[in-house]
Amino acid sequence: MALPTFEKKRLIGLIAILSFGLTSLSAVLFPGQLVGLGPALFITGFFILIPLVLVLGEDFPLVAADEPDASAAGDATAERPVAALRDRYASGEIDEAEFERRLDRLLATEDLDERLDRVESDRGDRHRERDVELE
Repeated sequence: MALPTFEKKRLIGLIAILSFGLTSLSAVLFPGQLVGLGPALFITGFFILIPLVLVLGEDFPLVAADEPDASAAGDATAERPVAALRDRYASGEIDEAEFERRLDRLLATEDLDERLDRVESDRGDRHRERDVELE
């Protein structure tokens, strides 16, 4: 069974929440018997595990490997889908008919997105106006 992997920030947050929660829980459930358990949990989480995750990064067993090349390329194509489509046409990946069909679809969805954004901003303006009137 493989260990689960997390993004670095998520793992640090998970360790912090678990350390604080378990420290609090041990203080409530075992106030007299296991006095040293609370500080030991807190020190282990905040002063040992979190710095290890920060220092080791992807070498820590539970941290997922980042793929900067794939994510950067994905962000660039998501921001500029028409440019990405032009690049694919220029490189010969798709033919002219496919380029025209996809370009029409992209332009239609962009128009729809712009209309939806305008409707949402109009709703937000109306809510702000109503809040100002109530004050």
